[in-house]
Amino acid sequence: MKTIIVYYSLEGNTDYAAGKIAGAIGADTLRIRPKKAYPTGGFSKFFWGGKSALMAETPELEPYDFDAAAYDRVIFGFPVWANNITPPIRTFIKENNLAGKRIAAFACQGKSGAGKAFDKLKKCLGVDELEAELVLIDPKAKPSEENERKIKDFCEKISGGN
Repeated sequence: MKTIIVYYSLEGNTDYAAGKIAGAIGADTLRIRPKKAYPTGGFSKFFWGGKSALMAETPELEPYDFDAAAYDRVIFGFPVWANNITPPIRTFIKENNLAGKRIAAFACQGKSGAGKAFDKLKKCLGVDELEAELVLIDPKAKPSEENERKIKDFCEKISGGN
């Protein structure tokens, strides 16, 4: 089963987790980026990112190379913004036909909101369930044994599903 991790990372936590997961299960990775970058500091980061997530915006993305036919499984990775998926993920889903793909996801958060974000991801995809879900608390910024264990468990669940 060929797998790709499609992710958006603002501050490096999701990038860190995507690398760990890809290395463990042998997946390809695709880091998507909006053409207009989001602020990375202070109040503007929370205001613009939260507003964009709450309004379900779909920002234009930088060009990327993705052939859905080449993959059986797509794993989405994103930071949680205002209990929601990040807008670049929403754009990617809108631009690509993922019907028939196995879908899993991981979310990086500082406090909470991943459960609601996964619900919004499922709605955006038009699916009832995800193959696997993983919630991490700032895995790069605040390394912990718990995050490492969760990544390992997620990878084992994905690998067992081949």
